[in-house]
Amino acid sequence: MHVLFDEAGKFLAGRILSEAEASAQVELDSGKRVKVKSANQLIRFDKPAPAELLARAQQLAADVELPLAWEFAPEAEFGFAELATDYFGGTPDVAHQAAMLLALYDAPHYFRRAGKGRFRKAPADIVAQALAAIEKKKQIAAQIDAWAAELAAGTTPQPIRDQLYRILFRPDKNAPEYKAVVEASRATQTAPLALLQRAGAIESAYQFHWQRFLFENFPKGTGFAPLSAPAITDELPLADVQAFSIDDSSTTEIDDALSLQGLGSGTVTLGIHIAAPGLAVQPGDALDEVARARLSTVYMPGYKITMLPDEVVDAYTLSEGRPVPAVSLYVTLDEATLDIRATETRLERVPIAANLRHDQLDHLITAGWLQGGGTDEIEPQRLPIAREQLSFLYRLAQHLKGRREQVRGKPETFNRPDYSFKLVGHDGGVPTGAEPVAITTRARGAPLDLIVSELMILANSTWGEWLKGLGVPAIYRSQASLLPGVKVRMGAKALPHAGIGVPSYAWSTSPLRRYVDLVNQWQLIAAARHGRTAALAAPFKPKDAQLFAVISAFDAAYSAYNAHQGSMERFWTLQYLRQHAIRELTASLIKEQAGGAWLARADELPLVFTVMGAQGLPRGTRVRVKLGDIDDIALDVGGSVIDVLDADAPGATAADTPEDDDDEAAAGPIAIAVDVSETGGDSADNPSP
Repeated sequence: MHVLFDEAGKFLAGRILSEAEASAQVELDSGKRVKVKSANQLIRFDKPAPAELLARAQQLAADVELPLAWEFAPEAEFGFAELATDYFGGTPDVAHQAAMLLALYDAPHYFRRAGKGRFRKAPADIVAQALAAIEKKKQIAAQIDAWAAELAAGTTPQPIRDQLYRILFRPDKNAPEYKAVVEASRATQTAPLALLQRAGAIESAYQFHWQRFLFENFPKGTGFAPLSAPAITDELPLADVQAFSIDDSSTTEIDDALSLQGLGSGTVTLGIHIAAPGLAVQPGDALDEVARARLSTVYMPGYKITMLPDEVVDAYTLSEGRPVPAVSLYVTLDEATLDIRATETRLERVPIAANLRHDQLDHLITAGWLQGGGTDEIEPQRLPIAREQLSFLYRLAQHLKGRREQVRGKPETFNRPDYSFKLVGHDGGVPTGAEPVAITTRARGAPLDLIVSELMILANSTWGEWLKGLGVPAIYRSQASLLPGVKVRMGAKALPHAGIGVPSYAWSTSPLRRYVDLVNQWQLIAAARHGRTAALAAPFKPKDAQLFAVISAFDAAYSAYNAHQGSMERFWTLQYLRQHAIRELTASLIKEQAGGAWLARADELPLVFTVMGAQGLPRGTRVRVKLGDIDDIALDVGGSVIDVLDADAPGATAADTPEDDDDEAAAGPIAIAVDVSETGGDSADNPSP
């Protein structure tokens, strides 16, 4: 005797070996033995064989006209054998009974399952809706097939083009556009990204990277709603100084300026003046919501996305020729020893005498010129600030740097230049990726650069300690040690920053372009106004959840923005190679990889890439490399060593500081979210399909 039974939604059949009161031991065709409860045993039969019965039943079930069966079905609950009798007529045999069971089970839109082989017909309106859904599903399936065929043939349907970045990076895996890409990839045995490139979906490598960044970080676009800059209503005193800023020519968000008083008197007062949007923009207002959503200005060669609207930046930036509201740190110094005697923070209006541009002055304002080694004077039109002021600031910067290096335990090394990118003839809009690019170098630690960096460190560390002493919360950057793998972290505790060599460090000097600095400026303003009671008046209180939310959001956004800037600089470096037909480079080996490959750093370009043929060479060896093909999507280029030059490359020795490890990464495959792997499979026994 055989039995057809229900096993977790699959219909199986086998030979009954033994029976108990509530179950039977059944042997399947595969030899597997299973225990089947009496409630799950649906048809008993002596012939045909189980496999033959199921095969015959599946053939007959395919011919069952479901609308007609639905018409025959009673309104009350019924069994499959009852409906088989009404539908087929007479006394249906085992195969026809089994066929009706399979047909009913596979048509839930017509018949609702009641369990144990029993069913109830669905209401007419539900059937109509289900049939419409089935028809729509068929149409979608046909559309998927058509789109997949177009992709395989080398063209991209417009709906897939419109959804390209969602499909690649944040897909709805039930969407027909996504399924079409998967189907075409499987059919052509082509990786999804390569398939879409070949089909013309990615028309521009630059636009691919740009639109991907916007999709992930600015899904609503980069424009601003109409917003005006609130007026600063405080009655601020006018500072008796003539301040000047030092920035790149492209900088519009001028956050910081410097002033100097008392030269030659033995006591010098240094002023570090920071733009004060925090006097007008308040936590929770419309501009704060915009700034908090963006968290930082995004920089890339030839373009930037500002944190605040241009009109707002223009209202608070430290542009020359006018007094501008500022949060000022005054540092009183011994002119001879450079010891700090006192510090004071004021809210005031600061006259800005000049906006110096270091890219126009670096070649003139050298260390030798500042130390009196050169006699040539720079025309006042180009440099309206006295040499004596800049010379003192340079001496102070060197002193501050040396003092920090004592705390660090080792000197800061500037053994690689900074690189600047300029898109020649670019009008300032979003680049196309085809612009000629010029890459120039600027020595790290150039005098003007050193002056600004050291005095901003002084301000950030001084203000961090001041807020700590007052018990006013702030956002700090800290690093526990210089050991490899110890990263810089952001938090609300004033902890030492080993990498910089200061007891605490609170970003406060760029409130027009970093939201963390704006938050800290609100706290500083409260401290300047209320002194020892500032903790009660400051917008953010100790253990404020909003402060921790800002830290978390800023960390994520800032990392994404820096990654995009790095990617775009790499893109333009690769374009530079192509535009100048550079096929060979001199590079230094910096890190051995698996499989005999090495990471190498180009000596004269901002490029880290993978090279082969350097097995057995020590780190730091300078080599001549022949470049391979450039991949503008993966932002990748490889190379092969064609000559070994020497083994003492500056900037690539084992003595490199741990901070250098962050940029020792060549490009790799673009990570996308399209999964073309197939899953699923049937049992070896005789289930119904």
